[in-house]
Amino acid sequence: MENIKIAYIGGGSKMWARVFMYDLALTEGLCGEIALYDIDKPAAIRNQRIGERINADSRTISKWKYTVCDRLEEALAGADFVALSILPGTFDEMAADVHLPEKYGIYQSVGDTVGPGGVLRAMRTVPIYEGFAAAIEKVCPQAWVINFTNPMSICTKTLYDVFPRIKAFGCCHEVFHAQELLACAAAELLGIPRPDRHEITIDASGINHFTWITEARYKGEDLLALLPRFAEKYFEEGYCEQLGFDRRAHLGDNPFLYGNKVKLDLFRRYGALAAAGDRHLVEFLDGAWYLKDPQTVEKWRYHLTSVDYRRADQRAKIEESELMADGKKPVNVVHSDEEATRLMLAVLGEGKVVSNVNMPNMGQMPDMPRGMIVETNCVFDADSVKPVVANSLPPAVTNLVYRNGMNIETCYHGIKTRDIGEIFASFLNQPLLSGLTVDSARSLFNEMTAATAGYLKDSYPELEV
Repeated sequence: MENIKIAYIGGGSKMWARVFMYDLALTEGLCGEIALYDIDKPAAIRNQRIGERINADSRTISKWKYTVCDRLEEALAGADFVALSILPGTFDEMAADVHLPEKYGIYQSVGDTVGPGGVLRAMRTVPIYEGFAAAIEKVCPQAWVINFTNPMSICTKTLYDVFPRIKAFGCCHEVFHAQELLACAAAELLGIPRPDRHEITIDASGINHFTWITEARYKGEDLLALLPRFAEKYFEEGYCEQLGFDRRAHLGDNPFLYGNKVKLDLFRRYGALAAAGDRHLVEFLDGAWYLKDPQTVEKWRYHLTSVDYRRADQRAKIEESELMADGKKPVNVVHSDEEATRLMLAVLGEGKVVSNVNMPNMGQMPDMPRGMIVETNCVFDADSVKPVVANSLPPAVTNLVYRNGMNIETCYHGIKTRDIGEIFASFLNQPLLSGLTVDSARSLFNEMTAATAGYLKDSYPELEV
């Protein structure tokens, strides 16, 4: 059994930490230390106590030593893996990201990757990640770094730009949901039990939250060929693919569920399957298509996620965590559908795995610029992650991906050089802002930076905040 150290940066996480700790507890072949570091130290201590409850659970296979660190460098010292999962700012900043644009008729269903919210979140996140990358280079340069923070592409870009020899990749579960939808289509149209998503092989490429599947097979069956019939049957009502939910669950009020109607509409138009949740996909496209207003959102069978909902959800998760830490509520040690522990085992030499992750383009997407962060299949093996060259996307899809990818590149370069004019150029070119005049876009940008000035003023002296 491998005895390793994991530095968990953002180790006070209110929900994802538990998912990760449960998966680690159920992963045979891994054990060691998990060093929790968070600027909210009491939250990290709470997760340490939950970790001790997990260790005591009868279902636990692998027990871990949980420590809480006062300094980033202390957590990183001797680390074999570094997990990065932070919230850059608070829900007050997120509220400005998501809801201030509504004053200008701009709606966002998530607001953490692209669009006006994605740009402002990137402005807060990149300076933090510059520090992470520099510290990793100094303290644990041989560690494998797994990024879970959004905006995924720009976080991963920062790590590689500051520390070019870093061994890092960005993990996101959105493509898995597209595989689950394909599994539903296979069960429906082939008359078989719903396959496990791991049985469905795909060729996927794009940028995070805007990845596209150009080939999908189950035991030799072409699953994309089945989708037109599946779409004909379920397009209007939509189809929720998520495990544990009824196919009509998206018609309720859970803001994280959606009916895949946007995805099926894009497939009809382009012949490739957009491989992220509809609530992410729509933010990469002209706002008039699917995100014009709440009525349009309802028509396309997904939801807007308000920050008030997120606040209430966080309060509930903190309360639940406190009960678990105190032993007043049992921990729920079950496997998630995340891939991180499988990928960790693979790079430790425990078998070969193919999965989609985010890394710099080294030619795996020939139609995209070298160095752009792209999401494709990669082969995970002993101390190695090698991207797989993907199929070409349809030309129209290539154009959509290129525009958004270059916006991210422009935004990153502007943040790196602290050039507000270049950052605004990427802001102005966001598809969601295509209906605004330049003056209106500038007014919105100024309002958003002023509203989040507490997290920007030290990094951006040019800003009038």
